[in-house]
Amino acid sequence: MPATELQDVGAAQGTRGAKGTAGATDAGVLETRLTGLSRDEFARDIWARTALLTRRASDFSDLFSADAVDELISRRGLRTPFLRVAKDGSTLPESSFTSPAGVGATIGDQLDDTALWRAFADGATLVLQALQRTWGPVADFTAGLSTELGHPVQANAYVTPPQNRGFDDHYDVHDVFVLQIDGAKRWLVHQPVHPDPLRDQPWTDRRGAVAEAAKGEAYIDTVLEPGDVLYLPRGWLHAAQAQGEVSIHLTLGIHTWTRYTLAEQLAQSALAVLRDDPQMRGTLPLGVDGPDGELDLVRERLVAALTQADSAPLFHRARRSQARPAPLGPLAQLKTVDGLGPHSRVRLRGQLEARLEGARLSTRVGWLDFPETELPSVTSVLDGAVRTAGELGVDLAARLLRAGVLVPAEQ
Repeated sequence: MPATELQDVGAAQGTRGAKGTAGATDAGVLETRLTGLSRDEFARDIWARTALLTRRASDFSDLFSADAVDELISRRGLRTPFLRVAKDGSTLPESSFTSPAGVGATIGDQLDDTALWRAFADGATLVLQALQRTWGPVADFTAGLSTELGHPVQANAYVTPPQNRGFDDHYDVHDVFVLQIDGAKRWLVHQPVHPDPLRDQPWTDRRGAVAEAAKGEAYIDTVLEPGDVLYLPRGWLHAAQAQGEVSIHLTLGIHTWTRYTLAEQLAQSALAVLRDDPQMRGTLPLGVDGPDGELDLVRERLVAALTQADSAPLFHRARRSQARPAPLGPLAQLKTVDGLGPHSRVRLRGQLEARLEGARLSTRVGWLDFPETELPSVTSVLDGAVRTAGELGVDLAARLLRAGVLVPAEQ
């Protein structure tokens, strides 16, 4: 493996405490906890280009742990698909590790901790999925990373028994950061057989090429230990095997926006323009055997529509649909609304993807229209700073609180 791709930032960063490290500097989690590189350095040299191994990047015990695994499986009442189980390269059926929830609950697919213990003891890997929805510290971390990268982030945990492998060599259709939490895991990484795969181009479409490439010399062959981080762009082949103890790692999946995505959205916007063109809605002549004779006109109108089309609204709607806003406590929200006065402190709810377009505020929780007189106040809350209800206008603050756009400043 080229030395320029191997980073050891432990000495430079020193020993990290288990709490508060993510906000210790203004640099962001990409630099302070994942790579030791500034955002600009990572974007220039690594992002979507090559794999990166960072030794002793951070202490991740504040994010996740073995105790968190046991808590989620045995006490949180999780249902599928928040967990899947894999063994010998295959995913086990959900019915093999779920059962009814018992008295007072009409739920038939909650996790069965006894069945999971038996599967785990027999060598199965437990995959806790979408931890950004079920485990608070991971949710906060992924939200910050998503904001920093500008791409949606999802988190899974892989819990593998000693000397076992959950999945065969494969590639993902999203970028990943692998954070080793507990134990050790050997990773074999090979360069892509299909660079930059789209979301509908999974590794199973190229199973033979993947298997053949995996026989060659690895680009990275290393053992990750707690605190190590591995970054893999989409398409890079990988397989991992636990060593002499249980291995727990977090995979942060970066669901990258692509130029192809923008092209799709631009095409959709252009087609919407063509719906209003009477000639394009016209019926083809009788006796037409094929598109010959019509394509020139259609191509001309389509190019004109692409020139006119504005795909930005579609892009931002798609961004808003990719994630959820920061948590909102209904009881705290009601208490704030009931006790609202000029000195009440409020702020914009996190991860809303709020945009003011004309007189309309579009967010992940819906949209609101405002009279021109309120637009300066609405604009002022978009920076996320704490405001008083008196500054905004108590009636406006109440409306935004009821809509779930503002939250108490202490929340």
